[in-house]
Formats: sequence, structure tokens, C-alpha cells
Amino acid sequence: MTGSTPPWKRRSPRQGAEQGPSDGSHARDDERGSSGPGASLEPVADRAGLPAPTDSTRTPAPVARRRVSAIRDKAREGVRKGGSRARAGLAYLTDRIIENAPRIPVRDLATLRRQFPGLGPEQLADKLVAGAASATATVGAGIGAAAMLPVPPAMPTELAAEITGVAAIELKLIAELHEVYGVRPPGNLKERSTAYLNSWSGERGIDVKKPSTVSGALNSPMKQQLRQQIMKRMIRDLPNLMPFLVGAAVGAVMNRRDTRKLAERIRKDLRKVQVAWDELPALPALEIPADPLELET
Repeated sequence: MTGSTPPWKRRSPRQGAEQGPSDGSHARDDERGSSGPGASLEPVADRAGLPAPTDSTRTPAPVARRRVSAIRDKAREGVRKGGSRARAGLAYLTDRIIENAPRIPVRDLATLRRQFPGLGPEQLADKLVAGAASATATVGAGIGAAAMLPVPPAMPTELAAEITGVAAIELKLIAELHEVYGVRPPGNLKERSTAYLNSWSGERGIDVKKPSTVSGALNSPMKQQLRQQIMKRMIRDLPNLMPFLVGAAVGAVMNRRDTRKLAERIRKDLRKVQVAWDELPALPALEIPADPLELET
């Protein structure tokens, strides 16, 4: 068969299909990916007009909003209840200290001079301050040791017991310092007790020549001053509740220091109005309380 192409020179149809045109108008399937509709990168028609979601356009779900509102309401209610309990606790402590004040046994000057013979006013006052500081330190150490017990609900009770106990000891000290310096406030047992409460809350001595410093009636400003003094003591006494006997040591040191500071302020004021013993008029013996408190001193 002259003029025919030999079989080995004939181009295979399969080979031509694989090669395709040489102008590069078609790419290989493994380079461009599938040509089906699922591979299209064009945006869907019904989504083209919507903005892309951002953090500023997202809003919390209704459930989340309700949950946040409930948490906020509970927090506000807890703050209100906590404030009410704190005010009630301060009012309770104030009333207890006011009730205990007339029950505190106070030694008059004649009794003190018999118990500490041969001492002058300053030496006798030093003895009284040392005894009161030792007593308040004992109270602080006892409360700190009790804080080691695994009874968390008793902590406020322990703190209240310490404050009332220390207040009674310091009120006794204030009353006896006024006796030593010859500045006994006028009035009966209740009126003098109120004057000593005013002296304790204000941390100042009583000047019998100034009626403003001698108050025989409990009024609202005085009770407010008492609450402020009690709050200061509560904040200072919180370290006493530390565990592992640390609170006992801290409580003893802090109470001794605070009692000495209070006594020094009182004595500084009393020295300005001090009356010498040989110039004192004859004073009646102090009344004995009907139900006296038992104190450490």
C-alpha cells in the first residue's frame, strides 16, 4: 500500500487527547481543581448584600442577658444584706458596751492608795496602765488562740467578745486614772459611766471645768462616735483571728500597744487639769455596781 502511513508513525487518538491544544487555553485538572459547581469561589447571590458579622454587631443571646442580670441583682442584694448585718453588729456592740459601763467596778483614790502605798500620782498611774495593758493582752491572746478552732461561724462572736472585754478593761482604767489625777466627773454612777464612755470613744480626758467634755446623757452624736471607735477596734483586731497561734501573739501585742496609747492620751489631758491630792475636797466613796463585771485586772 504505497503512500499510506506506516503503523508506527500513526498518532494515537488517546495521546492527542492527553496533549490537547498547545495554546495553553486549558489547564490540567490537577492544577485548577474540579470544575463542578461546588468549587466556585463566587459569593452566593442571596448572601452578597449582607455585611460580614463583626464583634460590634453581635448581641448576646437572651439567656445570657438574663443570666448576667440575675448575677447583678444577687450581687446588689448581697451588698445590701452585708451592709445591714454590719450596721446591726455595730449597733449590738455599742449597746453591749453602754450596758456594761455602769457595771464596771471602779476603785476610788482612797482604795488605790491603800492598795499601792507610798506611790505618787504618776507612779500609781503607771501601775494602773501596766495592769490594764497586761489584761487586754491576755484577752487578745485568748481570742487569737480560740481562732485556731475549726469553727468559722464563731469568728464574729470571738471578735465581739474581744472588743467588749477590752472596752470594759479600758473604761475601768480611764475611770481610775481620773481618780488618780483628782478629776472625778460629777454625777451619779450612770452619769459618770456615760462620761467615761465619751472619754473612751474620743480618746481624750475629761475636763470637769468644760461642760462639753462632761456629758451625762447618751445622744446620737455620742453613739455615732462610739460606733466609729468600735469599727476602728474591729479593723485593728482582725489579725487576731489568724490561725496557727499567730493571731494569739499578734492580738496580745496589738492590744497592749493600743491600751498604752489610749492611756497616754488620757494622761496627757488629765495632767493639764490635775488636782493635787492634798488639795482635793473630801469626796464620797464610789458606788458599788449591783451586778459588777468580772474583769482581768
